[in-house]
Amino acid sequence: MVKNRKTEASTKTNTQERIKELEDELSRTKYNKKTQHAIGLLKAKIAKLKDKQEKRASVKKVGLGFGIRKSGDATIVIIGFPSVGKSTLLNQLTNANSDVGAYDFTTLNVVPGLMEYNHAKIQMLDIPGIIGGASVGKGRGKEILSMIRNADLLLILLDAAKAKKHLNIIQKELYDSKIRTNQNQPDVKITKTMRGGIKIGATVKLKKLTRDMIKDILKEFGLMNVEIVIRTEIDVDQLIDVIGANRCYTKAAYVVNKIDMFEKEQIKELGRKIKPDLMISALDSTNIEELRQLIFNKLQFMRIFLKQPGKEADMKEPIIMKSGNTIHDVCVKLHKEFLDKFSFARIWGKSSRFPGQKLLSLQHKLQDKDVLEIHLD
Repeated sequence: MVKNRKTEASTKTNTQERIKELEDELSRTKYNKKTQHAIGLLKAKIAKLKDKQEKRASVKKVGLGFGIRKSGDATIVIIGFPSVGKSTLLNQLTNANSDVGAYDFTTLNVVPGLMEYNHAKIQMLDIPGIIGGASVGKGRGKEILSMIRNADLLLILLDAAKAKKHLNIIQKELYDSKIRTNQNQPDVKITKTMRGGIKIGATVKLKKLTRDMIKDILKEFGLMNVEIVIRTEIDVDQLIDVIGANRCYTKAAYVVNKIDMFEKEQIKELGRKIKPDLMISALDSTNIEELRQLIFNKLQFMRIFLKQPGKEADMKEPIIMKSGNTIHDVCVKLHKEFLDKFSFARIWGKSSRFPGQKLLSLQHKLQDKDVLEIHLD
């Protein structure tokens, strides 16, 4: 047993040392056309080693988490360093009662709250403050980051006094944890084959990758016989993400807090440097209503008003859906019976060609403030 532990520790140390060597080499290599291929391979080697390192760690830490069940129309996780004002903000936005203190690590467990806005019920979670090293487990970082992966929106809260520094650290921690904020998942499909080597198909012009680079990166990950089809322009980092296949793509809002401590010109200058979605003061409620609207918009909610056949539409209590949702999605949210017994629907609103349009398909995409009448057999 002791020998196995020593071997395991030695392997971990060797892997960390090798990652550090490759990262140092990467930082010393200047990017240009001649070096882009070598840089791509360095990034692939680092990603491969980190994936192995993460798999070993996950085997030992099965079951970590805070045990909060998702509820409402969406779940938001508030991310930020200790003492950035997460608890104060949660209390402003919701019916939560999170402890507030002017010292680090006030929040030791997850505190849930419910924000109601434009008829939407939004679960908000105040989690322990993220710190540098969270992606490798420091400060309960693994537990925190596992919750982040399940969120519909990340509200990244920054202290105005340390905004730039904290922003860089949080972005790195999220990226190292394979969380991609405000990015679309690349439209790339990789299919393993029995033989034939590597075949590359692309429906777009590859401006940031060469075919030789794609082949060498695939081989670095042990993919010798595959067909890869690329339908969106990607760079080397996105290709590695696709090969890794365990990346999380999620929306994020960047918000600077504690602007009540600064002069107007200082706030404007900080805004120019950071370019946040919004600047607020949770303490004195500055721009809190604007933040509610920002959250609603970021979640891409739409309000669908339901109408029973032969009756007036209920224009007071809409059902909350998300942009791109269909009649099928509404039926699923209402009750399984609506799917099983669906006959047709009528639509009034932006998505209809004319008022009361009759639709037999469940795949019709709805738009905000549509009125929907569902007929069952």
